[in-house]
Amino acid sequence: MTDFFAGHDNEMEDKSRIANKKKRTRRRRVCSAAFLALTTGLVVFAGVVSWPYVSAMFSSSSEEDFTGSGTESVVITIPKGASGTAIGKILKDKGVVASETAFVEAFNANPRSGSIQPGSYALKKKMSGADAVAALLDPASKAEIKVTIPEGFTVKQMKDRLVNVLGVEKADVDKAVADAAGIGLPAEAQGNLEGWISPLTYTFAPGTSAHDAIKQMVAKRVKELEDLGIPRQQWQRQIIIASIIEREVNWSDHYAQVARVVENRLNDKSQVHGYLQMDSTVMYGVGKTSGIPTNADIQNDNPYNTYKHPGLPAGPISIPSIDAIKATVNPPAGNWLYFVTVNLDTGETKFSSTLEEHNKNVQEFRQWYAEHKKK
Repeated sequence: MTDFFAGHDNEMEDKSRIANKKKRTRRRRVCSAAFLALTTGLVVFAGVVSWPYVSAMFSSSSEEDFTGSGTESVVITIPKGASGTAIGKILKDKGVVASETAFVEAFNANPRSGSIQPGSYALKKKMSGADAVAALLDPASKAEIKVTIPEGFTVKQMKDRLVNVLGVEKADVDKAVADAAGIGLPAEAQGNLEGWISPLTYTFAPGTSAHDAIKQMVAKRVKELEDLGIPRQQWQRQIIIASIIEREVNWSDHYAQVARVVENRLNDKSQVHGYLQMDSTVMYGVGKTSGIPTNADIQNDNPYNTYKHPGLPAGPISIPSIDAIKATVNPPAGNWLYFVTVNLDTGETKFSSTLEEHNKNVQEFRQWYAEHKKK
């Protein structure tokens, strides 16, 4: 009996030890899980709290902003259609702003930023994003050079204008003019730039070469001719006539009538026999751009003297406006063979179909000229 109960007691003790061991194991697991959860929470909390500082430390190079209005000057160019982000990249690459983000934030914050225009600007390096936006909105920051080529100018006058205003060297201008293919001069021009640029006010970025400037002017003229629908084989002819019109009268209201006079004289076989007899062509032939031709000028035999040679002169004599070219396309009906501007101040011009009537009009001009030649 004693051994039986002793064995039973031992068995009970073993079961108790096993149960206690399991309880201790469960408690350790619970504690470990709780500790792990607490540790994980602390790590996450520390990450959330410290991340902005860590992020700023690694990203400050792309999001920092300069303070102040900048240091040394720099010229930048904004292309047409550039977004705020694209502008920010251009400014960052040029050292104007510290980061694209700084500029974009300032761009988005300024309600006028959408009116920033394409073109060249004189800015400064190390500007704040807000100052950069303000500078791009200020017309005074524009660094572009405006060059105006008036209607009726000659290529020689255009070349002088580029030298004086664009600031390029005369030798570079001469070289560009001589490079017909390089400046896009059509074959129809026969290598002669006269008349083949469009008279406009052009806007150039600083440092624009004479070659690029003239190429842009030629491209504009070609585009005008294409838009008018003039056949290519007629381009040179219409430009020659338009160049004469431009130099003969200074009022666009008379362009179409003068175009008709030119066509009538070219086809006449009874009075003028195909001679244009235009003073403007005579003056061009002797290298003059103003005044009245002398008898010596009229007697000078050159390919532009339409008193000496029938038909059109050898080439254009000026840079005609698009209106003058339009006037040559379909001039109005009329039998005029003569015209003369009788008042150089008002541009009043009289047209006639007979030499007798024309001589009366010429006398009227001579009287006006005698009274105003000092002026």
